Amino acid sequence: MCGLAGELRFDGRSADVGAVDRMTGCLRHRGPDGTGLWTEGAVALGHRRLSIIDLSAAGSQPMVDTALGLSIVFNGCIYNHHELRAELTAKGHRFFSTSDTEVIGKAYAEWGMDCVDHFLGMFAFVIVEHASGRAMMARDRLGIKPLYLDERPDRLRFASTLPALLEAGDVDTSIDRTALEFYLTFHSVVPAPRTILNGVRKLPPATVRLIEPDGRYTDHVYWRPSFTRDEADAGMDERDWEDALIASLRTAVERRMVADVPVGVLLSGGIDSSLVVALLAEAGQTDLQTFSIGFDSSGGESGDEFEYSTLVAERFGTDHHRIAIDSSRLLPGIDGTVAAMSEPMVSHDCVAFYLLSEDVSQSVKVVQSGQGADEVLGGYDWYPPLAEVPRDEAVEAYSGVFFDRRRPALEKLLNRRWRNDTDEATAFIRAEFAHPGAETSVDAALRNDTTIMLVDDPVKRVDNMTMAWGLEARVPFLDHEFVELVGRIPPALKLSDGGKGVLKRASRGIVPDEVIDRTKGYFPVPAIRQLEGPYLERVRAALSDPAARERDLFDDATVQRMLAAPNETRTTLGSNALWQLALLEMWLQEQGIR
Repeated sequence: MCGLAGELRFDGRSADVGAVDRMTGCLRHRGPDGTGLWTEGAVALGHRRLSIIDLSAAGSQPMVDTALGLSIVFNGCIYNHHELRAELTAKGHRFFSTSDTEVIGKAYAEWGMDCVDHFLGMFAFVIVEHASGRAMMARDRLGIKPLYLDERPDRLRFASTLPALLEAGDVDTSIDRTALEFYLTFHSVVPAPRTILNGVRKLPPATVRLIEPDGRYTDHVYWRPSFTRDEADAGMDERDWEDALIASLRTAVERRMVADVPVGVLLSGGIDSSLVVALLAEAGQTDLQTFSIGFDSSGGESGDEFEYSTLVAERFGTDHHRIAIDSSRLLPGIDGTVAAMSEPMVSHDCVAFYLLSEDVSQSVKVVQSGQGADEVLGGYDWYPPLAEVPRDEAVEAYSGVFFDRRRPALEKLLNRRWRNDTDEATAFIRAEFAHPGAETSVDAALRNDTTIMLVDDPVKRVDNMTMAWGLEARVPFLDHEFVELVGRIPPALKLSDGGKGVLKRASRGIVPDEVIDRTKGYFPVPAIRQLEGPYLERVRAALSDPAARERDLFDDATVQRMLAAPNETRTTLGSNALWQLALLEMWLQEQGIR
């Protein structure tokens, strides 16, 4: 829920309230239900509210706890806030609201920076101590909620979106060449702390930052999942793992029903979202609203999966909404989608989530989603080739199956002044894979995709597109306790049955067999995968815009060849390479970056 913004000054000056007000206004879409601003000397905090827990004025933000001398801005949801409230009350704390925001403040007062270890949920928050001027900011374990930073020696600005920081002004908008290399190599993922802009960084997931009044700070990483076998699990057989997985997921799904408003489900018709619906029905959830989306077919590709989502909805008696997107909405939807992006995100799923969220937000404020299952459970087709690869050869094998293009192709695509002298993307993967805690090559890939790729592609995509319409998405497959359990499961059980085998087998008897045995599907938007007509013209316009020509990122001859055959050049994973280039330019132009 919500959007936050703020400024901390380190030079003795008062915070720029006007800048924080502009940032807060830019976050209106994330919190259409209310706005707030608090300032005291060197600190200014802003907030836009999406009312989900404690709908009263007592839950408004910035929340000032005068008894504790703290001010808080928070985006997310603490699913165990009722339990923590009881625990903190027993320790002598007194509450003035029923909000999970207040629980965060009391937990900080009780446990300091270790408060994050007590939270089950998704969160980005900033707490300021009135007396000392010290501040703490934190992000949840899997980076579900964002926190962008504009860091200077004299001040720190922060916000839930990158465009909000741009709205404040005085941002270094030059392009980070290493981030550009990541975007074009690592499947459009730019890992934290970088963004495509030199002047904007993001707090990494599972990180607490303690900031002193003079600007000095320390970062603490409070969670690292292990993808190794635990001796305590040595006696578990395949069925034991299936039972443990379903039990953990059942808990994760039930946790995410905590709200003072109705919670729906985005039902794609795949096994992941179907299982969420099935477990909610099993728990006795009634009047559950489910939503699926479909587009017109294009280039021989089907644009909907209504057959399966309808099957699941009928099986479990949900109030199902089949949202067919008329082709007249798709082209303008692309521009709205790009405007909603905090960073360039190439997946055509973005448009689907954006348009789906527009319609879903008319019915509910909160939805659960099956996102994340493929990354944590080995559902993608680049994992099986790694199964027999020795651990010391994992970096090259992973790069070969996942990278959009390798170094020689990148050098041909980028103009000389935008190239790095070294292969930064491969160096990054080598460093990540070298960390202890991943036993096999598959383990190393799954850990990387769960903690890096997932955060800055699918997770960011769904947060940006749902929150563009004031809709909160919750992801039970990214419950951190579920991820910890899955990390211990032997890779062979995950890769069986064509991927996610342990999940498929655990789902038998819960989800219809037709859903389990179907060919893996995606959120299909054929008009973007198969560019033609007005969609191709939109791409051509972006790449020929004066701003693009002035920037001169890409080799012109290469771009012209791709425009002449727009659906021919594909990345390693089959994405449209021309769309990847155009999307970057669309985003830069949308943000007014020259």
